[in-house]
Amino acid sequence: MIEVYSWPTPNGHKVHIMLEECRLPYRVIPVDIGAGDQFDPKFLSISPNNKIPAIIDPQGPDGRPMSLFESGAILLYLAGKTGQFLPTDTRGRYEVLQWLMFQMGGVGPMLGQAHHFRIYAPEKIEYAIDRYTNEAQRLYGVIDKRLAQSKYIAGDAYSIADMAIFPWLRSWKNQGVELADYGHLKGWFDELAARPAVKRAVEVLADHRRPLVDDKARENLFGGTQYKRH
Repeated sequence: MIEVYSWPTPNGHKVHIMLEECRLPYRVIPVDIGAGDQFDPKFLSISPNNKIPAIIDPQGPDGRPMSLFESGAILLYLAGKTGQFLPTDTRGRYEVLQWLMFQMGGVGPMLGQAHHFRIYAPEKIEYAIDRYTNEAQRLYGVIDKRLAQSKYIAGDAYSIADMAIFPWLRSWKNQGVELADYGHLKGWFDELAARPAVKRAVEVLADHRRPLVDDKARENLFGGTQYKRH
């Protein structure tokens, strides 16, 4: 059984979705990022960047336990382990990989900054709010244009690229976006949200979720604790 060290965030849900879609048995170990669980030495031993999610697969590719951090790497690992949601042909594989990298390098970081400056920052900085809200809207436009041409993000088949992007768009209101303005994206979003595996995945640790705006959470996520050497 795969051990998943996680929290109900977009990056956590990416991996929850893949595990549910593949019907892999897994056990979730909550890592309360507001309380500072990400700095526990045991967690750092498998996720040295102190970020969730991370996994331990007791049956790694050589039959020995294997740990992994970084959600994109975990999605690729699980796709390789199960032979699902990542094409085997070279062209199809790279179609998926380019959109997975688009999420890892653009959607996640930029929408994360939009969340930070619009919601979590202790002072409202108009330049930063405008900068990242505009970038969020631009990225939604890129996705909408793509989905005007393609059933799914990377082509005709549902893939890990869809799983990676979808959870980040669930907080569209917090990003200063109106989902109805992106018709092709909204159709895709509603279809994915209705998938049974996705419904199960986004409920993982949902009862643990709370606003991360108290002083302790701010310190652990954005303050000096985050920048100490652990």
